[in-house]
Amino acid sequence: MEREIISEAILRPSEAATKAPPLKGVPTGVEGLDELFFRVEWKEGRPARKPLGGIPLGAVVNLTGMPDTGKSLMAEQFAVKQAALGERVCFVTVETPAPFVVKGLEERARAMGIDFSGLEDRLVLLDAASYHRLREDLPTLMDTLAHIYRTYRVNRTVVDSVTGLYEAREMMARSVVRALYTFCKKWHQTALFVSQKRSAHEELSAEAAGGYAVGHIVDCTMVLSKELLLSARSASAYGLPPGSILRLFRIDGCRLCGHDTSVRVLEITDLGLVKVGKPLSEFLRK
Repeated sequence: MEREIISEAILRPSEAATKAPPLKGVPTGVEGLDELFFRVEWKEGRPARKPLGGIPLGAVVNLTGMPDTGKSLMAEQFAVKQAALGERVCFVTVETPAPFVVKGLEERARAMGIDFSGLEDRLVLLDAASYHRLREDLPTLMDTLAHIYRTYRVNRTVVDSVTGLYEAREMMARSVVRALYTFCKKWHQTALFVSQKRSAHEELSAEAAGGYAVGHIVDCTMVLSKELLLSARSASAYGLPPGSILRLFRIDGCRLCGHDTSVRVLEITDLGLVKVGKPLSEFLRK
C-alpha cells in the first residue's frame, strides 16, 4: 500500500468536540438501570455525581451474557421505551424471525403499560433471521440499514444478536463488530448490541463469543449472568429456597461517562420485565 498522510484524521480537541453528541441519558425502559450512569460536576470545589438518566446518547452498548439471563428482554424494553418516547427504532433480529419478535415487543409493551399500536410508525424490523444474506454479507446488511436510516429517520438501533453475524467464523468477530460500531457512529445511532457468551467464560466477565471481540470495541458493556442454587447451603446464603435461580448484573465499563461498578441482583418479573435491583452485597446482608 502506498504511503499517504491522512490530514482529515488530524483534529484539535475543539474540532473533535463539535462532532460528538451532548452527554445526556437515553432511557432504557429497565427499572433500576438508568440511574446507574452519571456525569461528574464540581460543586464548591468538590466532585459530585449527577445521574445521567440512561445510557449515554450516541453510545454503542454491548449487552452480553449466557442464555436465559434477560438480554433479549432488556433489548425489547429499550426498543419499546424509546419508541414510546417518540424516537424511531430499528430492531435487527438475527436469531428469531420478525413476526415472533413483534409478538415479544407487543408483550413487553403491554407489561410496561404502553399501547403497542401507537408505536407502529416508530418501529422498523430488519429480518436478518429469515434472510441469510443479511447475516452472511456485512456490506449488504449495512447498505440495507443505511436505507432504513434514510427512509425512516431512525436514530436508535438494536441488534439481537451480533454474535449471529459471525457464527461459525469467530475469527471474523473483531472485524464484524468494528465495522458495525463505526457504521453506527457514522449514522449517529444510539445502539444496543446483544451478544452471547460461551459457557466456558467467567460468568461476570465481558468475554463473548470470539474472545474480547465486542467488549474492547464498544463504548459500554453490560454483563448478565445466572446461578442455579441447587444446594441448601448455597440457597440459604441468599435467603432463597433450593432450586432458585439467582440472576446478576454488572456494568463492565463505560468510557463515555461514570457508572456504578457493583454487582447487582437482576429480576425477571412474572410479566416478563427485567429489573436491576440492589447491590449483591446488600442482598447478602439480609
